[in-house]
Amino acid sequence: MAKVSSIERNKKRQRLVAKYAAKRAELKAIARNIELPVEERFAAQLKLADLPRNSAPSRVRNRCQVSGRPRGYYRKMKMSRIALRELGSFGLIPGLVKSSW
Repeated sequence: MAKVSSIERNKKRQRLVAKYAAKRAELKAIARNIELPVEERFAAQLKLADLPRNSAPSRVRNRCQVSGRPRGYYRKMKMSRIALRELGSFGLIPGLVKSSW
């Protein structure tokens, strides 16, 4: 089980990403538009830099929904390899069959 503080920090980042997503997208569109004057584009970049760092989507870490483990994460199942194996062994994941030979 991951530290509770790490899990909560990641949840806070997810909330900030959702809160600032529209504003961030708008400023990025202005900064990338070549047809606009350079001063306006630069001002948009400065405003983008003023947003909280944790509101950037790249700062969010994929974590297991079951254990909070940050590594060995399967996106499709939203859980770590260990939790996936455990739940699969108990037959709790539909369509997952543990191979044996």
